[in-house]
Amino acid sequence: MTFDAKPDAGKCGRASWNLSRPREYARPRQATGVDARVHLMTERSGPAGQHLPSPGCSRDDLETPALCIDLDLMEENIRRVAAACSAAGASWRPHVKGHRSGAIGARQVAAGAIGLTCAKLGEAELMAAAGVHDLLVANAIVGPQKLARLVELSRHADPIVAVDHVDQLQPLAAAFTGAGSCVRIVIEVDIGLARAGTEPGEPALRLAQEAAALDGVELVGVMGWEGHLIRIGDRTEKEARIHEALDRLVGTKQLLEAAGIPCPIVSCSGTGSFQVSLGHPGVTEVQAGGAILMDVFYRDDCGVVGLDDALTLVTTVVGRPTPERAIVDAGRKTLNVEIAMPRVVGRPGVEFERMSAEHGQLSVAPKAAPLAVGDRLEVVPGYADLTVFLHDRFYGFRSGQLAEILPIAGSDASQ
Repeated sequence: MTFDAKPDAGKCGRASWNLSRPREYARPRQATGVDARVHLMTERSGPAGQHLPSPGCSRDDLETPALCIDLDLMEENIRRVAAACSAAGASWRPHVKGHRSGAIGARQVAAGAIGLTCAKLGEAELMAAAGVHDLLVANAIVGPQKLARLVELSRHADPIVAVDHVDQLQPLAAAFTGAGSCVRIVIEVDIGLARAGTEPGEPALRLAQEAAALDGVELVGVMGWEGHLIRIGDRTEKEARIHEALDRLVGTKQLLEAAGIPCPIVSCSGTGSFQVSLGHPGVTEVQAGGAILMDVFYRDDCGVVGLDDALTLVTTVVGRPTPERAIVDAGRKTLNVEIAMPRVVGRPGVEFERMSAEHGQLSVAPKAAPLAVGDRLEVVPGYADLTVFLHDRFYGFRSGQLAEILPIAGSDASQ
């Protein structure tokens, strides 16, 4: 889907809007500004004394717990999501908060994503260092320190920033005006989640008019998130309510355009809803990112179909206190269980029952296959986004052999 600008190139000086492919930029300079931060994030070493396995080894050679990706399944998921977006005439701007890996983000763009969505400024810095430049920061950026970083990031990339209040907008515009530059913005619209976002309709229009009057910012669209609807079990009801929510978002775009304010981007939808949202008229891009890895939450709670479980965790049975109970070395510091419990792969009758900091407690049914101390289990995380954050690296496998180790950005990327 391509959007061409009117003859007025806009305050940021771009001659045209082409949302069908990422813009081309030189790779960032090294060792200064944003790049120094990214270098620290991507070069994190593992715990002292941890042995890193050799290429070609199997999952059984890993020290556990170990977070693994089946690279072939992940790449097939990437291909399927990109193809679904293309077939719907929409663009794909996947969220990176679920993998926090510059290498994976670059693969998504190479497969057809127009750019990437980042939860925080630190993630955008990481993706810029990986060579991706069309970056939506789907969060307000507030405070002089972060605004200074955003100005620096704009020297290496072409970010878009979400705003929902004039008190975010004015300092943002002042920072870029002072730097002699300009940044793209989208207005975040609350379409029912009741979290961030200005009200749809007239309140969003008033904020857009404020933006139009300021130097240093250029309004390029609206953004919304229908996350309050992704767990609806009845498919018909879920589709109807998502379309109703997106009507508010698209209606806001139309209101802005009727007032003479260009609004080429309508961005929405995570993994739990993109298979519905792609069919909504007026949506120009979806942000579904977790789809490339998948997890229990997306499959069981959100009803996502047609994608494979590419992300698993290998854990070891370290105790069998009773015939009905087994203990593994993956606890809450390894697997997030707040959203959904993990699922054991290929072991009927063996289920996660309770988690403590360093222990996972499994219930073992009487008819389950024998389970002994030292056995390894493969586990699908309950919720990938919050599990990945607990780890330093992915172990990437092809055909059962370790092919690469992918660093995961650390806590700096959450700032």
